[in-house]
Amino acid sequence: MLFNSIIFALFLPAVFCLYWFVFNKSLRLQNALLLVASYFFYGWWDWRFLFLLLFSTLLDFFTGARMAAAHTAATRKFWLWLSIIVNVGFLGVFKYYDFFITSFTEALARTGLHIHPGLLNVILPVGISFYTFHGLSYVIDVYNKRIPAERNFVDYAVFVSFFPLLVAGPIERATHLLPQIKTKRVFDYIRATDGLKQILWGLVKKIVIADQCAYYTEMIFAHSSSYGGSTLVLGVVLFTFQIYGDFSGYSDIAIGTARLFGIDLLRNFAYPFFSRDIAEYWRRWHISLTTWFRDYLYIPLGGSRGGTWMRVRNTFIVFLISGLWHGANWTYIVWGGLNALFMLPLLLTGKQRIHLDTVAQGRVWPTLRETAAMLLTFALTVFAFIFFRAESMHHAWSYLAGILSPSLLSVPYFPGLGKMPFLLLLIALFMLAEWHGREYHHALARLGATWKRPLRYALYYGLLIAIFCLGSDKTQQFIYFQF
Repeated sequence: MLFNSIIFALFLPAVFCLYWFVFNKSLRLQNALLLVASYFFYGWWDWRFLFLLLFSTLLDFFTGARMAAAHTAATRKFWLWLSIIVNVGFLGVFKYYDFFITSFTEALARTGLHIHPGLLNVILPVGISFYTFHGLSYVIDVYNKRIPAERNFVDYAVFVSFFPLLVAGPIERATHLLPQIKTKRVFDYIRATDGLKQILWGLVKKIVIADQCAYYTEMIFAHSSSYGGSTLVLGVVLFTFQIYGDFSGYSDIAIGTARLFGIDLLRNFAYPFFSRDIAEYWRRWHISLTTWFRDYLYIPLGGSRGGTWMRVRNTFIVFLISGLWHGANWTYIVWGGLNALFMLPLLLTGKQRIHLDTVAQGRVWPTLRETAAMLLTFALTVFAFIFFRAESMHHAWSYLAGILSPSLLSVPYFPGLGKMPFLLLLIALFMLAEWHGREYHHALARLGATWKRPLRYALYYGLLIAIFCLGSDKTQQFIYFQF
């Protein structure tokens, strides 16, 4: 079920009304409703995927219980590794088996040895990377005694499958979400209205920005050999705004939806395009994944305790695995490696944590130095996104070669160019709104907050009209569903 679909517009109010007006007397019934609603939400794509979700949930619930009951450290470690191996094994089979087999076959072919192994050609279950990481964080936290093993299966199953975050995050932690699931929730009007505003802003990001950019990026990347360098630059810049609007829009809708049910999810984006270096960018982009890798991979590898070399090595490992997490393609691994390279100067000079505040905090506009730093950081991310968006390494290199050709100095040209000024205006207005609200958890938390009610509601209805007018007859999926 898509957040930007008619069926979800019917599903959400129905669950909301049952939750607060029918089952509001009992926490157990509310959680049972959330579980049923979450499985219905997930099964709407393909009911067969429910069995994999249920198996993963049962596995981690059972291994968590066995660790809690274990009397020796060796037994606890056995159950931990059983969960990790099975979870990562399922993820590997569904997501990476064909990729590794194909890569191995191609490598052998270069030596003159030709083999023809069978491929699975299976459909990737939607959201498997996200709910697998939910379960892994739980068993690791139980093993490290950060949280007791959950004894109520329904509560644990809601943690894994809570429908706002099930398909594309944020990637939650048991230490953060489980206590909320187990605590009686009371309807909060202010929290709910803020959630609605965040949902509205997420839909603006998705439909008004991302989907409008998608038309051009798909056309330019699909026929990149036909366009000049300046058009290719425009294509990847538009893709950068597309993926930000698409993914952060999903996160805003997820977080806002959860707030309607009295639950706070982890923040996933914090205005990353206003970052002054690449380290700050990664503290603001896909925060739940970045912090997951920090806590469950970077720190266990030794973090930065071993000096500069250890810090560099572990950073490269994290970014390369992060790239692989995004998909079974060498382009994602190169994208991760590039971001690690961009981090290298900061790591070597010890300046990776100098920008921990919000840019131009308390000021209307940034300084020239801050502006230059933000533009440089944006340029680096745009460059890396060439590999992220390309279909293959060959496509990425040919796209990059096209940019570096003499046609880079030409005027962009492609079908539909006449509509580009309108899209650029939408992006400019969007970025101004984001800049205005950069010190808040979403732009609409500030935009219009102090206006008189008629003006404030005119803004909200204006955004709704823009969503309906610019929305496509065909509902557009979110990019991160493929990950």
